[in-house]
This record gives sequence, C-alpha cells and structure tokens, in this order.
Amino acid sequence: MLETSARLLRLLSLLQARQDWSGAELATRLEVDVRTVRRDVDRLRNLGYPVDASPGVAGGYRLGVGASLPPLLLDDEEAVAVAISLRTAAAGSVTGIEETSIRALTKLEHMLPSRLRHRVSALQAVVVQTSSYGPSVDAEVLAQVAGACREHMRLRFDYRSHDGTASRRQVEPHSLVNIGRRWYVLAWDLDRADWRTFRLDRVEPKTPTGPRFQPRTPPADAATFVSKGVTGRAYKFEGKFLLHAPIDRVAERVTPTSGRLEPVDDNSCILHAGADSLVGMAVFISMFGFEFEVLEPVELVGYLREHIARMQRAVARHSEG
Repeated sequence: MLETSARLLRLLSLLQARQDWSGAELATRLEVDVRTVRRDVDRLRNLGYPVDASPGVAGGYRLGVGASLPPLLLDDEEAVAVAISLRTAAAGSVTGIEETSIRALTKLEHMLPSRLRHRVSALQAVVVQTSSYGPSVDAEVLAQVAGACREHMRLRFDYRSHDGTASRRQVEPHSLVNIGRRWYVLAWDLDRADWRTFRLDRVEPKTPTGPRFQPRTPPADAATFVSKGVTGRAYKFEGKFLLHAPIDRVAERVTPTSGRLEPVDDNSCILHAGADSLVGMAVFISMFGFEFEVLEPVELVGYLREHIARMQRAVARHSEG
C-alpha cells in the first residue's frame, strides 16, 4: 500500500511537470507496465484529479482542468523558487497581489521542511530591496492581457502615451515583456498596420476581447523588439555610440531601460539610447566614463563641440583668476 501511494505521488508529479505523456513514457518513468499506469490513473480520478486520456497510437494522458485546484507537488528546488518568487511579488511591480502573495507564502512556508525554510530565511535575511517608486500594473490588467496573448484574442483598450496623449487602440497581442519594474505588451496595431509596444500601466482594457486571430511573426524576438522601442523610439533623438570598452563592463552600468547594447569585439560595443534633448543625451553618454564615438545623431557632434569649447573657456577663466 505504501509503495502504491508513493507511486501515485510520483505519477501526479510527472503529470504536473509536463502537459502530455504517453502511457509507455509514464510506465518507463515509474518502472511499471502500462496496465499499472492505467489503474493508477483511475485511482487519481477517484481522488478527484481530472486526468484526461486520449486513445490510439498518438494518445496519452494529460492533467485536465478541474472545478478546484488540486494539491501541487514541488521538489526542493521548486519549493524554494516559489517561496522566493512570492516574497518578491509581495513588494513587486504588480498591484493587487501583495496580500494574496503574503497569504500564499505563509501557507507554503508553514509546509516547508525545516531545511528548506532555513534556506529561504537565509536568503531573505541578506537580500535588501530598494524602495520602489516606479509605475505598477494592476494584476487584473496583467492577467487579462496575458490571457489574450495565450488565446490569440484581439484586445481593445484606451492608451495614454508618454506625453499624455490619449487614444483608443485595437491590437493583436503577441507577448508580455518585463523590463525592470515596467511591463510591456508587444502587439500588432490593427489601425496602424505595424508592430507597437505598449506599457501596461498606461493600458485600460475594454471588454469583451476577441475575435480570435492567426498569430503574426514579429520582426525580432519580443524582448529585443521591446527593448529597442523602450530605449530609442519613444524619444526625440535616437543615439548610437561606439564604446571602447568590453560589453560586460558596459552592461554593469547600462540598465535595460536606459540603453540597448550590441557586441562588436572583445574591447568595444555599440550602445543605442534615446533622449528628448541633445543636452540630456550628452550628459547620459558622458557619465559612464568610457571612451566613445558618436555614430548618430550628427547633431550631437556639433553640440559636443560647442559644449567642449564652453568648458575650455571656463577652465581658462579659472586659470586667469
């Protein structure tokens, strides 16, 4: 009986780890025959777990969706990862889930073995979170947009751009991208017939969603496309600089929301960054302390030349005094 119970737990863990399993695969993992797998599946169903089965050569088993959430089986590393994630979510960039995250964390930590509870507590004791004043996303908005991405359903929403301009958008959402504390959705804008990036804290979804659509292929992977849009296209000036420093060193100072890096060789890289003024762009590129060349925009070269002349005159006047 004890052996059977342990095998049922192992079977449930396998079904939760992957969407589809063939009977032969499960039998191999459990070291039993296919008939035993069928009997164990029936036992799980009697316990209330909705295990779906499809017949035939290509058939198999899948843990279905039930009326209530069944118990989840987590290994040690999964349990620690979930606990840490819940702690982060309690003070994260998604509003409306802080209290829920704390309740879930309390339940999980109560069930953790002592050795795992100590690992989570040790990590929490040495990690210091900075105060966060950035924008946050409503959990319902995040869930609604994520569902539309997954189900390939059109979205309608009111949108407020970075300069406060309001508009109504109708899009085919593709992916959610998280950069720093901000959440973005990459989508095909139906009215503009082009790919666009939208910040979720500026999105007010309208219901209902739909209809369904056939997913399009974006011009680049979602993270790269959104990062490019965030660091350049939202600004008046788009900068491109050749930095004479290894990309690993530069990456320590350039955040994903302030610039996008491309490797050139072992000792140089390209930095893409945007700014609303030449003054801001000059200050931005100068503060890193790396030797650099301005590739774009050409107007910045003229501004830097004038700026350097002013600095030289200031130094000269100080020397004269």
